[in-house]
Amino acid sequence: MKVLKLSAQGLPQSWISLEEAVLHYAADEVRWEAGVEVAVFHGGINARTGRQSVIAINSIIGTRGVPSINPFDLRPSLTNTKLFARDRNVCAYCGDQFHEHDLTREHIIPYGQNGSDHWMNVVTACRSCNHRKGNRTPEQARMPLCYAPYVPSLWEDFILRNRRILADQMEYLLAHVPRHSRLVA
Repeated sequence: MKVLKLSAQGLPQSWISLEEAVLHYAADEVRWEAGVEVAVFHGGINARTGRQSVIAINSIIGTRGVPSINPFDLRPSLTNTKLFARDRNVCAYCGDQFHEHDLTREHIIPYGQNGSDHWMNVVTACRSCNHRKGNRTPEQARMPLCYAPYVPSLWEDFILRNRRILADQMEYLLAHVPRHSRLVA
């Protein structure tokens, strides 16, 4: 289980472990919390008061400080897992949905024609369509795309990064996802 760590302003920073969240709580860096309580940690007993320390962790935390990097300037890293999730495991050529194991990263403009490996030049393709298209563009292969590629937004990238998102975390992230996103369709 991961906790969604946000800046104090509410911008996504990272997915962190429960243990990392405890450190933020213990260091008094949590400025606000949202979502549901997901864990409770019990610490030592105070010798003077006789009380045990307890830290309750929420699924979403806003932490102190301003990020040194503007998260909107970051380009999301491209992985097959995130690509397939962006494209909902649908082949861009035949339009059928496949299991992740039967999909490939397909370059619209192939490497052999000076294509590059970035979000706007890749789509999900089944092995059969990828093989049939070969080292040609969709136009050359007479295989039009069923959908257009796009670069995921910061919010979409956080959804694509984590396969096990709690309902309240997903609700928070989806509230900021562009309306035209394939992740909400």
